[in-house]
Amino acid sequence: MTRHKKRHKRRSALTLATALGALTLGATTASAAPTWTETGTSHVNSLTGSQGLASRADGTLLYRGLGSIPLSLRVAGWTHVGDPDVAQGYTFDAYQGGDSATSKMFAATSPSGKRTTYEHALDPGELLNNSFASVSPDGQWLVSGEWGTGDTLQVFPTPVLNPSAPGPGSDLPQSGRISLDKPVTNIQGCDFTDATHLLCSSDAATKEVLDIALDRPLDGAPVTAHVTTAFAIPQRSVCKGTFESEGIDYDTTRKTLRVEMVPPAPCLVTTAVIAYARG
Repeated sequence: MTRHKKRHKRRSALTLATALGALTLGATTASAAPTWTETGTSHVNSLTGSQGLASRADGTLLYRGLGSIPLSLRVAGWTHVGDPDVAQGYTFDAYQGGDSATSKMFAATSPSGKRTTYEHALDPGELLNNSFASVSPDGQWLVSGEWGTGDTLQVFPTPVLNPSAPGPGSDLPQSGRISLDKPVTNIQGCDFTDATHLLCSSDAATKEVLDIALDRPLDGAPVTAHVTTAFAIPQRSVCKGTFESEGIDYDTTRKTLRVEMVPPAPCLVTTAVIAYARG
């Protein structure tokens, strides 16, 4: 065998080893995806808890339902509240108006209970829906969503927490959107599990939790993301009919995931809150 052929053989062996190493690394990365084990179900009054929930630092839960809308906001035309979030002691709520609305609104409530509202005038082609508010782990960016089937999520500078966010009375602008690698349908809520992962509840026909992996932490510029299915949300009730998946929350301290499911009528007066432990 000539020296040239020997070198070629060594290069081939090295290439094969590199490829096998990449495959092994890929398998390791794939197997590192978290698993979710159901740990129990509780129930909450749908009037005050069916639209969403968020965990506070002390582990207690904040719920939102149509009955949670303050009278002053309802009179002002904000007739729907979405899935909330809690960040750095502040509560962030997503509000929308009626079919003729030309803006959407986010409310920030301080630890002392003072509420401040921030409106966003709809951009061309933007839907009026405001399904949820989810704040990034660094507190700087607020993610929200519209409705129907789409391939993006909205991003705003977080009111109060992000120095670039305008004050009350000024239009809250969109920052770079999250572009998804496949369409998602009827996202009811999302919550960050870390700087580059969101878990979102989808009220599509399959009623599932989606894992959205960002290519980098949010920074105000456009970001791409990969969408996979984490698991199907259980649909359990003595009542027969159509269920509706709603809010979702991940308690990063206790590594507990919770997702809401509203049963069909007449059982819809009570919402199931299904808890999961992270594996």
